[in-house]
Amino acid sequence: MSVNSKKDALRALSDVNPEHNFWVSDGSILKNINDLLFALKKMKKNVFQFHINKEKNDFANWINDIIKDTKLAKELYKIKDRKKIISKITQRVKWLKKKAK
Repeated sequence: MSVNSKKDALRALSDVNPEHNFWVSDGSILKNINDLLFALKKMKKNVFQFHINKEKNDFANWINDIIKDTKLAKELYKIKDRKKIISKITQRVKWLKKKAK
């Protein structure tokens, strides 16, 4: 599903159901895309590399499967650099907030 309406944007910015929280390898728990953005900004390199490496991209999977923002997920699947991922998510969150108004 892609984000096409105000309702979709609000859903993409909201907390996910508790059973779908993202459990980061350092023990942090992410409930929404803003939590992910905040966590990425302070995340240690080894934690980041645990979740994003040649074999997997856990954050893109979570955004695709749970948050249901397929457009953002497709873009993130191609990126392995933390700063670029932060930039891409920041842009998307700004867009979602505008769409949600």
